[in-house]
Amino acid sequence: MKALGTSSPGEGASSGAAARSGVAITLGLCFAIALLEGLDLQSVGVAAPRMAREFGLSVGQMGLAFSAGTFGLLPGAMFGGRLADRIGRKRVLVMSACLFGLLSIATALVSDFHTLVIVRVLTGIGLGGALPNLIALSSEAVPPKSRGTAVSVMYCGIPFGGVIASAIGVVSAGDADWRHIFYVGGVGPLILVPLLLAFLPESRAFAKASHDGSMKPAPVGDILFGGTRGLSTVQIWVSYFCTLIVLYFLLNWLPSLMAARGLARAEVGYVQIFFNVGGGIGALCIGMLMDRMKAGIVVTGMYIGIIASLAALSVAPGFTALTVSAFFAGMFVVGGQSVLYALSAAFYPTAMRGTGVGAAVAVGRIGSVIGPLAAGQLLAMGRSSSVVIGASIPVTLIAAVAALLLIKRPRAND
Repeated sequence: MKALGTSSPGEGASSGAAARSGVAITLGLCFAIALLEGLDLQSVGVAAPRMAREFGLSVGQMGLAFSAGTFGLLPGAMFGGRLADRIGRKRVLVMSACLFGLLSIATALVSDFHTLVIVRVLTGIGLGGALPNLIALSSEAVPPKSRGTAVSVMYCGIPFGGVIASAIGVVSAGDADWRHIFYVGGVGPLILVPLLLAFLPESRAFAKASHDGSMKPAPVGDILFGGTRGLSTVQIWVSYFCTLIVLYFLLNWLPSLMAARGLARAEVGYVQIFFNVGGGIGALCIGMLMDRMKAGIVVTGMYIGIIASLAALSVAPGFTALTVSAFFAGMFVVGGQSVLYALSAAFYPTAMRGTGVGAAVAVGRIGSVIGPLAAGQLLAMGRSSSVVIGASIPVTLIAAVAALLLIKRPRAND
C-alpha cells in the first residue's frame, strides 16, 4: 500500500511534465502580452513624424505626446501591483490587457493633439498595470535560482514588440499612414484575453499564500520600508528611475534624432529595428547570465556596455555606425532593465511582491516621463542629437552605483 503523500515514479514524471507545461504556458502568454506592450510603447515614437505633420506639432508638443503614455504607466503600475496582491496576478493582467487594447484602438481615432494626450495617458494606465503582474507571474512560475532567466524570457517580448512597430513604420507608404499601427496594437491584446482566461494559471505562490484566491496585503509602508527592505527599496527605485530615463529617451526620440542626423525614413526604421533586436538579445542573454554568474560581474559589465554604446551612438558618423551603435545600446539598456526587473522580484516575498514591484515600476516611470521631456527641452534649446545622447551618460553612472549596492543586500526567502 502506497504511503500517504508519496507518489510512484510514473506519477512523479507526470507531475514534473505538468509543472514544466505550466511554466511554458505562463512564460509564453506573458511573452505575448509583453510583445504587444512593447509594440504599443514604441508606436508613438514610430508614428510621431507623421502625427507631427498631421496635427502641426512642435518639438515640445511631441515630447509631451511621448511622455503622456509613460505618465499613465505610473499610477497604473502602482495600482496594478497593489491590486495583484489582493485579488491575484491573473485577474489584474486580464483587466490591464483589455484596457490598453481598447485605448490603443482609441488612439487611432483621435483627431486633435489634446485628445491624443488624454488617450495616451489612459493607455499608459493599462500598460502600467500589466507589467508588475507579468514580472510577478514570470518570477513565481520558476524556482528562485531561475528567476533571472524567466523574467528575461518574458521581458524580451517588449523590444521584439518594438521590432514589429518599427517594421510597420518601414513598410508603411505615404506620410499619412500612422493609425494602423495602433489598430494592430489594440486588437492583439483583445484577441489574447480569452486565451489568458482559458489557459493562464494563477501564480502557485500567490495561490498558496492567499485564501480562496484573495488576501489582504500589509500596509504599503510596511511592505516597502519594513524590516531590512528600506534601503533595498530606495536602491531599486534609484536604479529604475535612472535607467528608465535613458531607456525611454531612446525609445521615444531615437527615430527623430536619427532623422535629424540626415537618415532617410527607411534607414531610421532599420536603426530602430536593430535597437530592438539588440534589446531582445540583451534581455535574454544578460538575464541568463544573472542566474549563472556572480551578479556583481554581470551588472558591472552591463553598465559599462550602456555607457560605451551611448558614447558610440553620440559620435557615430553614418548609417552603418549608427545601426551598430543602436544595436549595442539596445542590448545593454534594455537588457539592463530586464535584470533590474528580475532583481526587484527577488527582494519582496510573495505576499507583497506585487506591491513592491509595482511601486518600483511606478517610481521608474517618473524617469520614463522625465527622459523624453528633458530630451525635448534640450532639442528645443538647439542642442544637437550628439549632446542629447551624451547627456544620458551621467544618469547611467548613478544607476550603476545604486544597482551594484543593491545586489549586496539580503533577498527574500521565497
